[in-house]
Amino acid sequence: MADTDRAPPGLLRSVSIFSGLDAAAAAGLERLVRRRSFAEGDVIVAQDDRGDALYVLASGKVKVVLYGESGREVILSIFKEPGDFFGEMSLLDDEPRSATVTAMEPSALAVLSRADFRAHLARHPGVAVQVMTELCRRLRRADAVIGDLALLDVLGRLAAWLRDLALAEGEPAPEGRVLRQRPSQSEIAAMIGTSRETVSRALSELARRGDVQLTGKRLLVRHRLLRRD
Repeated sequence: MADTDRAPPGLLRSVSIFSGLDAAAAAGLERLVRRRSFAEGDVIVAQDDRGDALYVLASGKVKVVLYGESGREVILSIFKEPGDFFGEMSLLDDEPRSATVTAMEPSALAVLSRADFRAHLARHPGVAVQVMTELCRRLRRADAVIGDLALLDVLGRLAAWLRDLALAEGEPAPEGRVLRQRPSQSEIAAMIGTSRETVSRALSELARRGDVQLTGKRLLVRHRLLRRD
C-alpha cells in the first residue's frame, strides 16, 4: 500500500454524510484527508482492530467480510462507487472494527482520522444527523438480509438478492433490468450464505423458469422477478 497527501478534489462532497457541506467546509475537510492505495488482496482494516479512521472509496472495489471459525467467508457488503464509505461505527462508539475490509482490485481510499472526524462533527452538527440516517439505512438493510437468511430457501434468497441488485445497479431494458458485469458465483455464494455449486444450480433454475437470462457476464433480470409482491 502507498500513501499520498491529498484526496481527489470534490470526493468528500460525493459522500452521503458530507453532501450538505458548502464548498469552503468541504475544502477544509479535504485538507485533513490523506490518500492510501491498496493492491488487490490487501487487508484495509481487520476485524477487531482499533477503529481510528473513516475510509472513503476514491476508486477500485472492496468487500466487507466476516470469517467463520472454519475460515468460511461471508460478504456483508461490496463497495465500488466513489464516495462509498466505511469505518464510521468504530469512530462513534470507540469499539473495535466489526468486520474485515479487503481490496478486491487495486483501490484508492481517502482516510479521515478519528480526531479530525470528531472535530468536524463538533463544527458541523448537522453531519451527525446524516451519519445517523446512513446508519439507520444500513441497519434496515441488515435486517432485511437477516430476514431473508432465516425465512427463505436458497432459491428465494438468490431471487431476492438479484432483484435488489438489479434495481440498484441494473440498466433499464424492455424485458427488465440488465447487469453488464454480474458478480461471480463465488461472490454471490458468500453474499447469500451458501456454496458456489448451489448458486450455479439455483441460477440455472431461475433461467429455466424464465426469471433471468445469462449471456456471458451479462445478466437480464426480467420484470416478473423485479416485482416485490
